[in-house]
Amino acid sequence: MIEINLVPDIKQELLKAQRVRSTVITFAILIGIIAVGIVVALCVYIFAVQSVRQNIANVAIEDGSEQLLKNSDLDKTLTIQNQLTKISSLNANKKIDSRIFDVLAAIIPPKPNDVQISELTIDSDTSTITINGQASNSYAAVEVFKKTVEGAIFKYNKIDDKPNADKKELVLASDINTSDTSYGENSSGNKVLRFKLSFVYAEELFSPESTNVVISIKTNGNATDSYRGIPSSLFTAPAKDIPGVN
Repeated sequence: MIEINLVPDIKQELLKAQRVRSTVITFAILIGIIAVGIVVALCVYIFAVQSVRQNIANVAIEDGSEQLLKNSDLDKTLTIQNQLTKISSLNANKKIDSRIFDVLAAIIPPKPNDVQISELTIDSDTSTITINGQASNSYAAVEVFKKTVEGAIFKYNKIDDKPNADKKELVLASDINTSDTSYGENSSGNKVLRFKLSFVYAEELFSPESTNVVISIKTNGNATDSYRGIPSSLFTAPAKDIPGVN
């Protein structure tokens, strides 16, 4: 069968172009309708739904405010809640002041130079410990006490150290000062020397970051100036007898 195309090529191209244009126009109209629908939906949401939600929220806020205002202890409740939120941070940063007992056990000299403490103050703002006490062995005991404090060593580990890490070592006290020395009578009627001793302690002493704390005294033996000023070579053990020699 023989087919003869009576439509010129240019006419076919024109028809094809018309079909493409119609398709493009149709899609453009559909996209426009969809866009208009989206805009309308957004407008409805913003001006209708959001307004309704805002009104509901305002009503809920007003109801909640009225209930809070009816609470006579509102100020106390808010204060307690605020404090509860800070408990964790305060607990993490609290000073371990109980270590002062380890310090006292190390720095109080033994008899006959022992001292008695009547008042002890820890000033965390200036990192200062002040001790008011008395000594029955007068000035010698106070001097021994001061020298013992000077020789105190603070050894510790950091909380983030490895398990087998060596201890860090610091001098426990600095700026050591004795003052307000005067004689008086104790509760038993005995004569004693009253004194005040203060020193600046290392901040790591009471820090919660310090672990495995050890307080030791570096100075051994008699701590008085007179003893420390005598050369050790001046004293020696007594000589032994030689057998068979008179």
